[in-house]
Order: sequence, then structure tokens, then C-alpha cells
Amino acid sequence: MAEVGKGVNAGKLASNVQKRLTRAQEKVMQKLGKADETKDTAFEEEVVNFNKQLVDGTKLQKDLKAYLLAVKTMHECSKRLHDCLAEMYDPEWFGKEEVDSIAEDTDLLWQEFHQNLTDNALISMDAYLAQFPDIKARIAKRERKLVDFDSARHHFASIQKGKKKDEAKIAKPLTLVEKAAPGWAQGIITAHQFAQTNLSRNQAEEELGRAQKVFEEINYDLQEELPTLWNSRVGIYVNTFQSVAGLEEKFHREMGKLNQNLSDVMTKLDEQRLAKKGVKTASIGKSSEEAANHSPSDSGSDAPKSPQKSREGPPVSRPPRPASPQEVKEDNIINLFEDAVVPDINISTQPQNEAPTVTNGSSDAELPPSVLYKVKAMHDYGATDSDELDLKAGDIVLVLPFANPDEQDDGWLVGVKESHWLENKNLLAKGVFPENFTQKL
Repeated sequence: MAEVGKGVNAGKLASNVQKRLTRAQEKVMQKLGKADETKDTAFEEEVVNFNKQLVDGTKLQKDLKAYLLAVKTMHECSKRLHDCLAEMYDPEWFGKEEVDSIAEDTDLLWQEFHQNLTDNALISMDAYLAQFPDIKARIAKRERKLVDFDSARHHFASIQKGKKKDEAKIAKPLTLVEKAAPGWAQGIITAHQFAQTNLSRNQAEEELGRAQKVFEEINYDLQEELPTLWNSRVGIYVNTFQSVAGLEEKFHREMGKLNQNLSDVMTKLDEQRLAKKGVKTASIGKSSEEAANHSPSDSGSDAPKSPQKSREGPPVSRPPRPASPQEVKEDNIINLFEDAVVPDINISTQPQNEAPTVTNGSSDAELPPSVLYKVKAMHDYGATDSDELDLKAGDIVLVLPFANPDEQDDGWLVGVKESHWLENKNLLAKGVFPENFTQKL
């Protein structure tokens, strides 16, 4: 025979085309209601379960791959973060070697977590879903073989009906041709007609038997496999999520230890920074105290000590008791007499409903609404940090609220010098200062 394509002969191709045409004709007859269709409700329910199981499994596989991709992304981000810390960490700082070791251990932990997820969850899910294409193909084949079986069944039934008609036809008087034939030939003709009818019937019966056998074999296998596959989904879901949960728990436990170690190193580094800063502050304070012993302050009395400023806890010492109204009045009177430029003011004759003048000529109406109140520096204060204000006795400071109340330390205020506000009309040059160096106006 002539070859068509890759080893497919013309006879085989013609046979396949004939099968498709026969199936299409049978499906049309069934849809039009002119031919009955073999139904199996139980098997159809199993097919519905199979399709649902395939959709659920595919979605789980897709989400698991997305989760692994997110883990890989987190790993890369974590590595860059630790690399950045290692680059910024000065070699002479405390715990340099430990920081590098923590970075390496963190990288290895992420790698192990990703690999274990792949081995224990994704690979098993891939193997679970790998069996679905073959079963889906056999379900489609069963449907085709069922149509072939129904077609062969209907063909055999039509042959059975035709046989009765042929027998009735043979029983009629012979035709002229048959009558003209010799007597011995008439018997041969009748026998031939019976043989032809029986041959068609036998062929139809054999075709029906073959179609029924093929269908029942594949149908039996699927009816055994589909319920087993449906029940297997429980085990695969349990194993998958147990693996993920267990690996996550182990990963976060180990990662928590590394994070705690890194936090401890940072804490010790900060303690060393604060200790060095304390030594520097103490030396500056000692020099200021020695200078104060040799020269009196502008207010005529020794300046108080500034309260300890800390962002990590309460101050070591409490700020001094606020001055009483009588003491404030006395200090104001003393300052007025010491200031030769200020003219004589009769305090006792000043009207009670008239507010006292501010010394630099500004008015409260010009101040921004964020200003809480004003204070006057009673002593000089030299700033010891970049976030502090340098004060001279007599400076007026506009007190502002802290942006974060938790950052305020007892005995410290934040504000802007009034001179800066009057000159620049902004509150950018703000800083903290000890409250006990000032007096509220």
C-alpha cells in the first residue's frame, strides 16, 4: 500500500476517517432523539469529581510556585540587606566578625528553606498532577468507545429488522429471471440470498462484540481508578501543608535566633557609643564647672546642672523644682535693675488688665500656632550634641511640642530661639534644651 505521512498507510487513514464520520453521525442521531444513548450516572459523577480535583490541584501547584518565588525574592532582599550592613560596618566596631557570620548563616538558612520547600512540597505536587493527563485522555477515549458501542448496537438492531424483511421477500414468488433459471439454479440463488443476509448479520454481531469489549475494558479500569484518585487528594493536601508548616516553623525558629544575635550585637555597639559619649560629656562638664568656679554667671548665681538626656529610658536625675511665682517676680525685678538700658518701670502701678511687654518687641499674634509658650534663659547653656540649642542668659525661646511624645525626656524641652523666628519666620532651627536653665514667661 502507498505510504501517507510517517508510516500511516492509506487504509488506516481511511479507517480513522470512517470512524470519525460514524461517531459524528451517531452523536447527531442521539441529540435529535432518533437513537438512544448509553448512560452511566455514577461514572459521570466521578468525571465531575475528577475535573474538580484537577482544577484544585492545578491552582495549588500554581500558588505553591508563587510562594516559592516569593521566598526566593525575600532571600535576595535579605542578602542585599546584610551585604549593605557588612559594607557600612567599620572593622573596629564591636562584633564585626559576628555580624559577618550572622550574614552567612542567614544566607544559608534561606537557601535551605527554599530547597526543602521544593523537595518536600513542590516535587510531590508535580508528581501528583502528572497522572491527570493520562487519565483525562482515557476518559476521552472511553467516551469515543461508548459512541462506537452505541453505533454498533444500533447497526446490529437494524440488521435484525432487515433480516425479517429479506426472509419475507425470499418467500414471494420468484421473479421472471429466477423462473427462467433451471430448478437446480433456483436453489442456489435462494441459498445465496440467505448467505448474504447471514453474513451481514454475523459481521454486525462481531463488530458489536468488539466494540462492547473495548468499551467495557477501559470503562472497568476507569471505574476502579477514579474513586481511588479522588480519595488520594486528602493525603496530598495533608502532606503538602504539613511540609510547608513544618519547614516554616523550623525556618522562623532558626531565623529568630540569628535575629536575636544580631540585635544583641547592635545593643552592645550602642552601649559602647553611649559610654564613649558619656565620657566626653563628663569631660566637657568638668571643664565648664572649673570655668564657673573662676567666673560668676550672668545671673549672679551658679548655673544648674542639665538633666541627663536619654532616648532609651527615664533620666538619671530629676529636674529641679520649678520656681515659685514670688521667686519669679523677685528675679524679674533683679533683672530689671541690672539692665541699665531698660527704663524705670513702676510695676505696682501697671494696670492689671494690660499684658506686660515682651522685651524684643514681638507680639504673640505674630507667632505660629504650634508655639506652646515662651521661656527665658536664666543661665548660659553650651550644647553638647547636634540636636541641642546653645543658650545665653536672656535668650527668649519659643517652646514647641515634640513630634513624638515618646521621645521627650523628663526635664528637657524643644524649641526655637525667638531671634531666629523674627529674622527667618520659620521653625527649622529647633533643638532641645534643659528646662531648669530657663524660666517660663
